[in-house]
Amino acid sequence: MLLTAAPAFSLVNPQVEHQGLPLFSSVPSAQSSSSFLRLSSPSNGVGSAVVFASKRSENKPLTGVVFEPFEEVKKELNLVPTLPQVSLARQKFSEECEAAINQQINVEYSISYGYHAMFAYFDRDNVALEGFAKFFNELSLRDRGQAEKLMRYQNKRGGRVQLLEISLPLSEFDHGVKGHALHAMEFALSMEKIANARLLHLHRIALRNHDAQLADFVESEFLSMQVEAIKKIAEHVSQLRRVGAGHGVWHFNQMLLREGGIA
Repeated sequence: MLLTAAPAFSLVNPQVEHQGLPLFSSVPSAQSSSSFLRLSSPSNGVGSAVVFASKRSENKPLTGVVFEPFEEVKKELNLVPTLPQVSLARQKFSEECEAAINQQINVEYSISYGYHAMFAYFDRDNVALEGFAKFFNELSLRDRGQAEKLMRYQNKRGGRVQLLEISLPLSEFDHGVKGHALHAMEFALSMEKIANARLLHLHRIALRNHDAQLADFVESEFLSMQVEAIKKIAEHVSQLRRVGAGHGVWHFNQMLLREGGIA
């Protein structure tokens, strides 16, 4: 905001005022009514300053400050949309970032859909691994929550959420060599790495478009959690490879029942 005072503006040292030595003064130019500032100090270097402003040379106390509107605001007012279907909140939010967020929403929903299919598989009566079913169901809810978080952010920035087509997930996870538990956990690890790669891609798009707010949002809300999830599921894969496809899977299932899911 522009701050201006009257054409004659001075800060006068009361102790040296009679000497005609203003401590801080403005002098009107010959061509216009504008003024410039001149800084001077009294010889003894002491005293307090008093503010004066007037259109002429007489000294009168400055009782108020004149504020003028931002010149930038005048320009922005012309850019405020008037159509009801256009976002009023949108500012410096590129179409590329908007499209990338919609793609990431699709990724999160697709992975959530895949985890839900894994939950349904392990909840079958002829599979009966309740711990695995619980684990994958929690992952499904987590990824759905991430999709909704992205949708809220899209609306906050003035973008438009466009839900894309979700691919049909796998429904069978039996494997003749690995067994269904290890096969499903390796599949989960692959999905987490895909989600992480897509988040890094979204982050690069934010940086390319100089969108610091979007880059910070991805870093603070997603990337750290994604790395933790990859580490946790990678440990599960290693442990399942160690216990084999027999009785050890049942004990692993009991462990998943006792412990909490991936936050």
